[in-house]
Amino acid sequence: MGKTKPRAMRAVEEVDISAVRYESPSLQAPHLSGFSLRAFVWLMESPILGRLLTSILKSQNNITRMLQDTVIPERPMYRPEYPPQEAEHGVVVLGDDTDPVVRVERALQLLPPHTFNPSPLPFLYWRIRDFAHAYRSGITTPSLVADHIIAAVEEWSNRKPPMPMLIYFDADDLRKQAEASTKRFHQGNPISILDGIFIAIKDDIDCFPYPSKGATTFFDKIRSVEKDAVCVARLRKCGVLFIGKANMHELGLGVTGNNPNYGTARNPHSIDRYTGGSSSGPAALVSSGLCSAAIGTDGGGSVRIPSALCGIVGLKTTYGRTDMTGALCDCGTVEVASPLASSVEDAMLVYSAIAGSRPMDKLTLRPSPLCVPNLVSPDNNSILGSVKIGKYTEWFHDVSDPDISNTCEDALNLLCSNFGCQIEEIILPELEEMRTAHVVSIGTESFCDLNPHYRAGKRTEFTLDTRTSLALFGSFTSTDYVASQRIRRRIMYYHNEAFKKVDVIATPTTGLPDAICDSWQSSWFASHNCTCWS
Repeated sequence: MGKTKPRAMRAVEEVDISAVRYESPSLQAPHLSGFSLRAFVWLMESPILGRLLTSILKSQNNITRMLQDTVIPERPMYRPEYPPQEAEHGVVVLGDDTDPVVRVERALQLLPPHTFNPSPLPFLYWRIRDFAHAYRSGITTPSLVADHIIAAVEEWSNRKPPMPMLIYFDADDLRKQAEASTKRFHQGNPISILDGIFIAIKDDIDCFPYPSKGATTFFDKIRSVEKDAVCVARLRKCGVLFIGKANMHELGLGVTGNNPNYGTARNPHSIDRYTGGSSSGPAALVSSGLCSAAIGTDGGGSVRIPSALCGIVGLKTTYGRTDMTGALCDCGTVEVASPLASSVEDAMLVYSAIAGSRPMDKLTLRPSPLCVPNLVSPDNNSILGSVKIGKYTEWFHDVSDPDISNTCEDALNLLCSNFGCQIEEIILPELEEMRTAHVVSIGTESFCDLNPHYRAGKRTEFTLDTRTSLALFGSFTSTDYVASQRIRRRIMYYHNEAFKKVDVIATPTTGLPDAICDSWQSSWFASHNCTCWS
């Protein structure tokens, strides 16, 4: 029997994008729980049977065909690249090297006038400027708010079923932080608009003196925390008060938020459903009204997915825009630290504080200037009226429930009818290849970070779904990784072509409305859309 002839891709510049037809992915993954899940993990980790099983799974999902049996002519793109961009209208440059307090103050000046009209329940769903107004007018103090938060955390933790939104929480430390902030207000010298604002930090970002476990049972024993991560230090400089370390999907290797180690942070709007992940705790805390914002990490939807499923705002920052020093996932080419917030303006204020590339990224990535929108510009209506929104209709509607895409389409129609935005049809080729390249990229980079601990005997201390993911990631070869980076260059080309026609690309954030907290399914093969790009 003769061998199959390799598939050859056309050079990306030669692809007729207008002739591309959308193909809904047919992805296959096991749906397991209990003994069957434990047996599956044992098979995946078996030296011989595991190799056979991963080979079957990759073949069933076209990974082998895409990465091993295809000639890809493009050069690899090992790190994201910033394409040349024209200057934007209606934005203000903040400056990468500017003090975060100064940046936040500048961003504050770009927001419309504030009206204090909070929820009738004490501090519930207050926004950052609501707290700032209340502190400055003597309505309340950070210490009083801290007492309410401590009581609420204890109440949520003692519920049946419990809501373990935090992995590490120290009520005494929170009171001390709040007392210091209250004193600053009494003395009339708050640091910034963020002084006294309570923010939670995902458990894969260092926040001294708390440990960083990545929601494992052991990572704090092999990696100590000596100081704040850069993004946390910037927030602390602005006077932010840190609630604690928020729950997450173990090591960020999943999109449900399921965590057997500390319990699963349930969706506050429906406690029998997941928050989504991996930034499950941050999303649950903001969605429950306990804090106005939180900081998560995102390499494949880990901020956007839980934000969507919990009904809050999640901003996935551009790669390299935030300094990842001090995060467990600071060595990859997809992960970023990003805000989850109760409103767009809160996300803008927090982003203004944490943003700023690390020095090496400025040299190698050459990012465009750090800027935020000017929401008080008299030209806003005309700017919005000129915005062109890209919509790939077949992809937009490829969801599990038509209510998802119909609701999103209603939102786009409102933008068009109220502000005059235009919807432009676009085509984004090779989406299945994009998903595959992403899984291989983030998976291989994660496995590289964790493999020394995996080989040193920590394998059995990971949860079952983490072990399954690592077994899959460990099966990817150097050829798979290089092929994925070649696909990354192709995908960047297609998106750059789309952005020549439109200003933003809109899709539903997830293809599922929510998920019941029951059995496990491999999140790396699960089909979902998680895209909202500009």
